[in-house]
Amino acid sequence: MSDPTPQPEAATHTFRLTLAYDGTDFFGWQIQPERRTIQGTLARVIRETIGEETLPQGSGRTDTGVHAFGQTVSLTLTADVPADRLHRALNRRLPSAIRILTCEAAPGFHARAGVLNKTYEYRVFPRRTPGSREERICLPHIARFAWDCRWPLQLEPMQQAATALIGTHDFSSFAARDPDRTRRAEESGEPLNNIRTIFASEWLQQDNLLIYRVTGTGFLHHMVRNIVGTCVEIGASRIPADSISAILAAKQRGAAGVTAPPQGLHMMQVVYRDHPTTEGATT
Repeated sequence: MSDPTPQPEAATHTFRLTLAYDGTDFFGWQIQPERRTIQGTLARVIRETIGEETLPQGSGRTDTGVHAFGQTVSLTLTADVPADRLHRALNRRLPSAIRILTCEAAPGFHARAGVLNKTYEYRVFPRRTPGSREERICLPHIARFAWDCRWPLQLEPMQQAATALIGTHDFSSFAARDPDRTRRAEESGEPLNNIRTIFASEWLQQDNLLIYRVTGTGFLHHMVRNIVGTCVEIGASRIPADSISAILAAKQRGAAGVTAPPQGLHMMQVVYRDHPTTEGATT
C-alpha cells in the first residue's frame, strides 16, 4: 500500500548569470525547434553538465543575428552547485560564441521581474564621409558587428533626432508587428501598450564607427533597429531632422524609416530594482 503522506518538494537554487554572445550564427535568444538559439544551446549545455532539464530565462529576446555584452539570465536548479563551479563548468562546454561573464546565487531572482531599465548599442560603419566619393573598407571582423552603411552620414542631425526621442512616448511608429505579443494581449483582454520611457538617447563617434546608445524602461519589437534606421535616413538627408515629433504622433510604422540590419545591435546592460547591477564586458 502506497504512503499517502505528501512528499516535500525538492529545494531549488536560483542563479543570476550575465551572458555575452556573438549572435551571428544563432536564430536569436528564444528556443525554437530544430534551430540553434542562445537559450536552446544554454539549456542543452546545462542538461549535459548538470543532468537537469531546465529552461534559463532571459531579460528579453534578442533577434536572429543580434549580439549581447550583458544579457541577464535567471536559472533555477535542484542541484546544489556552488556558483563558481557552475560558472566554470558551463563555460567549458559552451561554444566560444557564448560566454558567461558572471554567475552568482540569487534567491528569488527572475530575469524579467523588477527591470528598471535596459541599455542597447547600435554600431554603424559609414563607408563614405560627407563630401567624399571614396569608400572605406569595412573589415570582416567589424562587419559581423556593425551595419556596413553605404551612405555618407551627418552626425549632427542624427543627434538632433536622438535627443527628440528622450521622454515618455507612444512608440508605435517604431514597433514591428509582434504576433506573440498580440496573441498574449488578446488572451488577457488587455490592449497593447506601446508607451515607453527613454532616459538617454545619443549618437557617438568612436574611431570609424557611429554608435547609437539608448537606455529605456523597455523596448518594443525591432524598436531600436527602427529608430536607428530612421536616424540613418536623417543623417543621409532622406528624412528631415525635425520629423521625429510627427513620426511619433502618427503611431504608424510606415511613418518612420527603414529597419536597420540586426548585426549592429548589442544588448549592453539590464538594471534591476532589487538586485545590484552586474557589469557586462567592456568593448
